Amino acid sequence: MLTKPTPSTTITLWNGREIPRLGMGCWAIGGPFFAGETPLGWGEVDDEESVAAIDRAIELGIRFFDTASNYGAGHSEEVLGRAIGNRDDIVIATKFGFATDPETKQAIGAFADEVFIRRSVETSLRRLKRDRLDLLQFHLNDFPPEQSDAVFDVLEALRSEGKIDAFGWSTDYPDRAGRHARRQGYVSVQHTMNVFEPVPKMIAVIESENLISINRGPLAMGLLTGKFTADKAVGAKDVRGAALDWMVYFKDGRMAPEFAARLDAVRDLLTSGGRSLTQGALAWLWARSPRNLPIPGFRTVAQVEENAGALEKGPLPADVMAGIDEALARV
Repeated sequence: MLTKPTPSTTITLWNGREIPRLGMGCWAIGGPFFAGETPLGWGEVDDEESVAAIDRAIELGIRFFDTASNYGAGHSEEVLGRAIGNRDDIVIATKFGFATDPETKQAIGAFADEVFIRRSVETSLRRLKRDRLDLLQFHLNDFPPEQSDAVFDVLEALRSEGKIDAFGWSTDYPDRAGRHARRQGYVSVQHTMNVFEPVPKMIAVIESENLISINRGPLAMGLLTGKFTADKAVGAKDVRGAALDWMVYFKDGRMAPEFAARLDAVRDLLTSGGRSLTQGALAWLWARSPRNLPIPGFRTVAQVEENAGALEKGPLPADVMAGIDEALARV
């Protein structure tokens, strides 16, 4: 049964297609991969459950899936290819920039030269079983802006050759997000955004350039689901247990204490209107900007159903949004 989005939870894409303003992030379904001993995935996965979850998402009306060539050393793309293939009613966004070895599940490095980009595109097309990539995103977050011009020249060429339909940058830097906004085919920015990180400067760039804001980490890597307590730790193969500079929500595999206080401050507001905490976090994003397209991760059918259920309830009301701002300011 299709979920019925409210009018405020749909968005028109670059190709004129209107879809629900909710995608599914496919990092977790790629399974384990590593940089040496450091985990970069979200732990073990069941491919049958992943495919069932993708099928359920499509059944509920979801039409946007986001992955990357390195998730699970390519396994995420392969699972999506198996589940979706070349269906033209589904938009699949993928990324390039990080190389991985599918045999050892090891990260090899980061690359942005033309030979690598073209090879990555062909590999993604094969894994995803697509004739063309709907949206190809540059995955190197802090790549030097002036050096990125050559990268996006290649993307423009790939678009003119029919290999990709559109392109964007996965970056948390507003200057990088806006640098290529006037290029034909540059349609989106993928960036961190959630209740704890409202990133107003990034949203200002995106709205002024009429880009699509693809929100990664919309649930703060699971904190905004409410499923974590101070003593609950993630598994050994879970990236949230790794000592990485950008891992702010978790420390030593457990919820960072400073975020526990913030979550307590907004829990009741986010769950207003009969929403679960997860649904409230998604509703906050829809209320914050009409350009936002959150991509919560999933590993199970139940997670997909909860995420998709947010569409019928729509964005948070203005008074609740104001209350959240006040509550976080007090914390």
